Amino acid sequence: QVQLVESGGGLVQPGGSLRLSCAASGSIFSINAMGWYRQAPGKRRELVAAVTSGGSTNYADSVKGRFTISRDNAKNTAFLQMNSLKPEDTAVYYCNAIVMRITVAGPSGALNEYWGQGTQVTVSS
Repeated sequence: QVQLVESGGGLVQPGGSLRLSCAASGSIFSINAMGWYRQAPGKRRELVAAVTSGGSTNYADSVKGRFTISRDNAKNTAFLQMNSLKPEDTAVYYCNAIVMRITVAGPSGALNEYWGQGTQVTVSS
């Protein structure tokens, strides 16, 4: 199986910064893309940012210029640097990864989606 473990959430004042980390482990052959989603109370889960294995990135309009996603392919880890945080950024942030697993017969040949358990980010004075 594959596990995603997030860290770095917490309480921060408006205008502050946080850095989230997501470490993937388990039966991993390759990770196609990693991303961060968030879900605020009463709202749908939304994409915040994503990065491919080649380094291409995609951001929600609401975070462009403030958030930066990056990844360390060698360590199967993704990061989300969040600057100039606003109260509306308050949500549970979930790590997501599109993974090809390794099996006893070799690469599975299929891509599967995995989610972390979520980490709370609260922006409040």
